[in-house]
Amino acid sequence: MNSLAFGDSYTFVQGTHGHQNFSFIGDYLPKNFAYTPQDLLSNRIVQNFTGTAEGGPNWVEFLTGCGVHKGLHSPLLCKKQLWDFAFAGADVSESFTPLHHDFTIPLVNQTQQFLAYGQDVFKKKLCVDPDRTLVAIWIGINDINDSAKYNVSFPHFYDSIISAIFSESADPLYGAGYRHFLFVNLPPLDRTPSNQRKVSPLPSKEMIQWWNGVLERRSEMFEQTHEGSTSMLFDANTFLNYVMDNAGKYRITNTTDFCAGYGQADVLQEWEKYGCPVPLSQYFWFNSGHM
Repeated sequence: MNSLAFGDSYTFVQGTHGHQNFSFIGDYLPKNFAYTPQDLLSNRIVQNFTGTAEGGPNWVEFLTGCGVHKGLHSPLLCKKQLWDFAFAGADVSESFTPLHHDFTIPLVNQTQQFLAYGQDVFKKKLCVDPDRTLVAIWIGINDINDSAKYNVSFPHFYDSIISAIFSESADPLYGAGYRHFLFVNLPPLDRTPSNQRKVSPLPSKEMIQWWNGVLERRSEMFEQTHEGSTSMLFDANTFLNYVMDNAGKYRITNTTDFCAGYGQADVLQEWEKYGCPVPLSQYFWFNSGHM
């Protein structure tokens, strides 16, 4: 089964036609939002230390096996094709939170962009069958962080944001023939290195539980109200909390900090040069907000 992916930096992969460090293809600037069939078909996944926000292959690359090795990879040549339109720094919609940059594509516009410029290419040239394609959406990390100090009723606010995920992204994709959806809930952002040092973390565990509860209900409702659809929810929060609480099982020795030199080209081999007592592979946190 092929995969379409949308979301933020947790999901983004670098493309040769993408905005450097932010996207697979294009950005939100007027001259860069549209792309041609040739742009899409000639695009390559870039796999290197900066090709994702994780310092190596990310979850959708491992899920599909597409682009996991160093170098350039055409999704067309992958046994399970990965077409990843996630944009690093994305929130769900400008209606709720401001853009991180003027070139940041929010989730609802990622799916809009794909349906406007990519879907016809899939139908006419790639022979990608929507009914045999998984739509993967992981979003909300930036939304809950960016709005953490808002003076709002958070359960209602999160319900509005998550409603937009389904009405403005999942629904149009369903209308285009896609039937299989995977949603991922929020990781333990209350346990980032900076939050572990705070008496009152933001976002708090309760805020994350509110978001995840709404997402679970909406995911179930989507399947119930969309004939022939499959709506799956991966509980990343429970899994990642378990990893943190049982770090030794995963050969992780540091769950409270990250290596200050995480972005340096030689940090994988010379971590001690940057004051890091253990290799990056033994840190749970890759940096202040990514794993």
